[in-house]
Amino acid sequence: MAERITNREGLRGMANPTRYGIERVAYWLQRLSGLGLLAYLIGHIYETSSIVNGKVAWDQMLELTQTTQGHLILTLVIGMCVFHTANGIRVMLGQGGIGVGKPGQSEYPYKAASLNYKQRLCIWVSIALAALAMMYGMAVLFGD
Repeated sequence: MAERITNREGLRGMANPTRYGIERVAYWLQRLSGLGLLAYLIGHIYETSSIVNGKVAWDQMLELTQTTQGHLILTLVIGMCVFHTANGIRVMLGQGGIGVGKPGQSEYPYKAASLNYKQRLCIWVSIALAALAMMYGMAVLFGD
């Protein structure tokens, strides 16, 4: 009975990146970047709809985006967009069987052939591309 209770880690166990590796980090980043992009889409629709209220309202709304906080938010959006796209392409290719390896005999301990070095490398490349895009975005937004 005590062994069964200690195995209940809940959300902390599910979100623990050391337990499942970089694949779990990619999973969480994919979900969080998707939610962030959805929030940005809603905010962007609200922002661009302010043009209906006239030029003064439009200019006031644009002043909010031309602050340091606005530039930082746009930098995060750039990173989320690039990571979400690159990691999504990796997942789609994996679903199509590209880069996942050959199926093997199921023997204990089970090791998924789909979580091979190619998939892990693609996750790191997705993170690196997002970081590079964010640095470029910051150079453009903050470079006067």
